[in-house]
Amino acid sequence: MKPIRFIPDGTKIRFMRHRYWSFPLSATLLVASIVLFLIAGLNYGIDFKGGTLIEIQTAEDVADLASIRGNLNALDLGDVEVQEFGAPNDVLIRVQTQGGEGESAEEAQQRVVSLVKETLGNAVTYRRVEVVGPRVSGELATTGAISVLSALLAIMVYIWFRFEWQFAVGAVAATAHDVIMTIGVFALLQIDFNLTTIAAILTIVGYSLNDTVVVYDRIREDLRKYKKMPLKEVLDQSINRTLSRTTLTSFTTLLALGSLYFLGGEVIRSFTFAMIWGVFVGTYSSIFIAAPLLIFFNLRSEHVQKPDDGEEVEGTAAS
Repeated sequence: MKPIRFIPDGTKIRFMRHRYWSFPLSATLLVASIVLFLIAGLNYGIDFKGGTLIEIQTAEDVADLASIRGNLNALDLGDVEVQEFGAPNDVLIRVQTQGGEGESAEEAQQRVVSLVKETLGNAVTYRRVEVVGPRVSGELATTGAISVLSALLAIMVYIWFRFEWQFAVGAVAATAHDVIMTIGVFALLQIDFNLTTIAAILTIVGYSLNDTVVVYDRIREDLRKYKKMPLKEVLDQSINRTLSRTTLTSFTTLLALGSLYFLGGEVIRSFTFAMIWGVFVGTYSSIFIAAPLLIFFNLRSEHVQKPDDGEEVEGTAAS
């Protein structure tokens, strides 16, 4: 029985031709993402805006999260998160920072706690009530930004050590492209942006990097094998040879993420949305951004100047 192949053997798509539209398109979308971030901003969740945290324990063995979430949303308190915490009947409630004219932060907090207790009644046990202040939320935002930038820097160092500087710059550029595009989509759709979204962005960084390294590894191998073949043809050949692996990995990942998005509930929806978008944009950048960037770095000439003995020349294995 022959294995199922999404991409037939011998596929010869000329991807490098498409750089004339992929680069302008990506540049336009990147500028639009930055403008949206600066003008519209992100819809920050409680982790970054601060708010009230209430931990409760229900009398039932398994808490009815949908019912609790519906009752609290009816209070019109803004962003309200309800999730299981520990045991099946332990529930963690987060309510965004409240404030009105002539009302202090402490008074707003007490009002939120009173409304929640009045709505849920005495059928639950209140185990903890805390406030996430703006100072803590600011520290979380700073830490999240530093973590993303640190990941990009570590990627550049690793790829530079493992391959060459051209590959390092290309990999970081493609990864930064994916991160900025993801932030732009969140700014456009105003989807809740919280710590789980930061985790999703870091996961996107890892996914995009993995896809890019697979393509780069094949490019490096083909550069050594076909020394006189034009760089554009080498890049096209390398991408076509890894295309089946790339599409199959993306498809199976999207199957799992699609199930989480539609069946996983509201708590992880922003995380799964970011991951779904990240798979699409990460696959796109590996093919249409990371690989074509090597053309602008004169990568071919360095490899021609340093041939390895015993390697094949162009045409000996032109598959």
